[in-house]
Amino acid sequence: MAIGFLGLGIMGEGMAGCLLKDGVAGTVDTPLIIWNRTTSKCHALQAQFPDKNIQVASSPKEVVVGCTTIFSMLSTPAASKAVFEAEDGTLAGITEGKLIVDCATLAESDMKRMNDQVREVKEKGGEFLEAPVSGSKGPAAGGALIFLCAGSETVFNNEIVKSALDSMGKATHFFGTDVGRGTRAKLVVNSLMGTMMAAFSESLALSEAVGLDGNKMLEVFSQGAIATPMFTLKGPKMLTKDHSPNFPLEHATKDMSLAVDMADSAKVKYSVTKCAEEQFKRARDDDELKIEKEDFSAVFEYVHKESSSEFSETRKIG
Repeated sequence: MAIGFLGLGIMGEGMAGCLLKDGVAGTVDTPLIIWNRTTSKCHALQAQFPDKNIQVASSPKEVVVGCTTIFSMLSTPAASKAVFEAEDGTLAGITEGKLIVDCATLAESDMKRMNDQVREVKEKGGEFLEAPVSGSKGPAAGGALIFLCAGSETVFNNEIVKSALDSMGKATHFFGTDVGRGTRAKLVVNSLMGTMMAAFSESLALSEAVGLDGNKMLEVFSQGAIATPMFTLKGPKMLTKDHSPNFPLEHATKDMSLAVDMADSAKVKYSVTKCAEEQFKRARDDDELKIEKEDFSAVFEYVHKESSSEFSETRKIG
């Protein structure tokens, strides 16, 4: 009855922590078996929860072999593919009764490929559910993610999986048995979020450039129809150049590019988002700013760099 968790990065660490805090895993009867490419992250989680039954595996295959339910949260499509397909990877350990839940944000084709690979060993009983999440570091640690699922109903309706998703999230949505629909939903959400951040950055920069107090404008934003938790949480930090990563800029850019590709395939006009995507790409690739690993709110710094207002010029020096 052990539960497995692959990937303890910005998101995975908090998600695994929720399972431990809520007693869904880490007990005598239900140990949490973990693996991460950087093993020190596994030992750090053990140190954080010294009274929990946490076992560190030497490979993804070892996690899958030792568990019935396995959650995976890798940072990029390349990392997910490498971990999934390695000789000692996730796929190598699938046997009867294994339930694989992948929570990463990948391309739709990536999720479909992994589902097909699991189905190839379906005679052994493996099942796959895509479950990308809406939320960043804070919601991951606080159990407030939103899961956007598609794929195996067997996995989705499994009581242990339900308990785990309830522990790690505040809402779970099922978009049907066609793998890829969960990813489509996630890319729509993230592309909208990125576009909002790009516009917010420009509006905040404009406010200060024309002599308005940034904090006062944040208060105004919070009181009208455009109020959103993202502006409330990110705005004050952006004004003080605090872009500690909750959702890294490089990952946000990747998601926006995937969404733009999806829109092109669907023959949908996505021009506003395409403009925002280009801005994110330029910010990510800026060799002077070097902000690709900062929070996606750091696109605000790129806006100021490309602006020549007196305020922006002064802010650059400061």
